[in-house]
Amino acid sequence: MQAYIVYMGDKPKNGVPVTPDLHVNILRDIVDNNINNDIAHEALLLHSYKRSFHGFAAMLTKQEAQKLAGMDGVVSVFPSKQMSVKTTKSWNFLEFPETVKRSNLEKDIIIGVIDTGIWPESHSFSDVGFGPPPKKWKGICQGNNNFTCNNKIIGARYYRHLGSFEEEVESPRDSEGHGTHCASIAVGNIVRNISIKGLGFGNARGGVPSAHIAVYKACWKNGCSDADILAAFDDAIADGVDIISASIASKVPNDYFRSGVAIGAFHATRKGILVSTCSGNEGPKKRTVINFAPWMLSVAATTINRQFITKVQLGNGKVYEGLLPNIHDLQGKFYPLIYGGDAPNTTEGGNATMSRFCSTNSLKDDSIRGKIVLCDRGPDASGDGYGAIEGDATGVILTGVKVVEELVGPFPLPATHVGLEENSKIYKYISETR
Repeated sequence: MQAYIVYMGDKPKNGVPVTPDLHVNILRDIVDNNINNDIAHEALLLHSYKRSFHGFAAMLTKQEAQKLAGMDGVVSVFPSKQMSVKTTKSWNFLEFPETVKRSNLEKDIIIGVIDTGIWPESHSFSDVGFGPPPKKWKGICQGNNNFTCNNKIIGARYYRHLGSFEEEVESPRDSEGHGTHCASIAVGNIVRNISIKGLGFGNARGGVPSAHIAVYKACWKNGCSDADILAAFDDAIADGVDIISASIASKVPNDYFRSGVAIGAFHATRKGILVSTCSGNEGPKKRTVINFAPWMLSVAATTINRQFITKVQLGNGKVYEGLLPNIHDLQGKFYPLIYGGDAPNTTEGGNATMSRFCSTNSLKDDSIRGKIVLCDRGPDASGDGYGAIEGDATGVILTGVKVVEELVGPFPLPATHVGLEENSKIYKYISETR
C-alpha cells in the first residue's frame, strides 16, 4: 500500500456538499477487504480536498488505484510523490529599488507561502505598524508548540499525512529555514544592517513588505508530499490569499494531472490567484525545467551576482578557490593536510571507502585532529563534513561536481567547497608530500 491522490476536478455544481464521509464511502466500495480487513476505511483516508476543488488522498494498493481510475467523475489517480524545497540580495540583483513608492493596496494583499513553515520571531515578520487582517481573510492560525500569529503573519496551518511527527516540530514553526527564507524574500519587512558574521552585510527586504503572510507548512525534513501540497492549496485558495508562493519541485517533470503543484495552481488561477513556483534546481542541463504548466509563473535564475569565495592555499604556493561562507580566520597559518580516505575509523568498522566522504563517525579522531581534511563527494552527494567536525579537525575541504554548487554554510570550523578538478589537484599535492 502507498499514498495515492484521487483527483476529481471541480467541486460538484449541484450544491451537494463534499464531506470526508463521501470519500470514505468511495473507499468502502473500492477497497479489497481481503487485503485491508484489519484497517478501518476511515483510517485509509489521508486528506479530503473539499474547499476549493474535489478529491482525496488515501492509502491504496495498486489494484485499488486502478479501479478508482476507471470510476465516473475521477480525473486522475496517481501516487503521492515526494518533492523537495528548492537573500538579502534578491531584489537588489533584480534592480528593484528599496525606495519605490508603495500603493495602499499592498496593505490588503495576502501572500500564501507553501513551504517548510516560518520562524515567527524573525524581525522580517514583525507586525509593528500593521493593521488587522483584511476582511476577506477566512483562514485560521493553528497555534501549537509556542507558535502564535500576528497582524503580519495572519494565518498558519500544517499538514502531515503520515501522521508521525517524530523528530519534527508539530506546528507551523520552521525548523529547516527554507520556508522562512522564501517568505522573507516575498513579504519580509525591511531589516537594516544585517550579515552572516560580517559576510554579506546589507539590508534584508521582501518584494512587498507591507503585505500579510499566510503560512502553509506542507514540507518537512523528508520533503513535501503531493498529498499534503494539495491540502495546502485547497485551504489557501478558500482562505482568501491573493498570491501563492510554492518553491517546490520534483526532480523530473510530471503530467499536469499527476502533479500536486500543477493541479493546485490550476484551481488557484481559476480563482484569480497568481501562483509563483520554482523551475527546479537541476539545471543547467536540458529538460530540467519543472513546474511549466501554462497557468503558473515558474521562476528561475540563470546567474547570481554574489559568491562567498574561500580560498585554499597549499604549501607549494598554489591557490584554489572554493565557495562557502567562511567566518573563521586561520590568520595565514599553515596546517597539515590529510585526505579523509587515509583516516578511516576502523574501531567503528569503517574503511577508506566510507571515510573519504567525511560523514558522521567515519574518521579516526587522532588522525585528523589539528589538520585540514579533504573530503570527496559521495555518489548521492553525501560528504557533509560532519565527521571532520566531530573529530576536532582544524578545517575541512568539501567537494561538489563543480564549484558553483555552493553550500549554505557557514561551518563551525574553517571550510570551503571546491569542484572535482580542484579536489583532484589538492589530492595530488597530498599524495606527493606524504
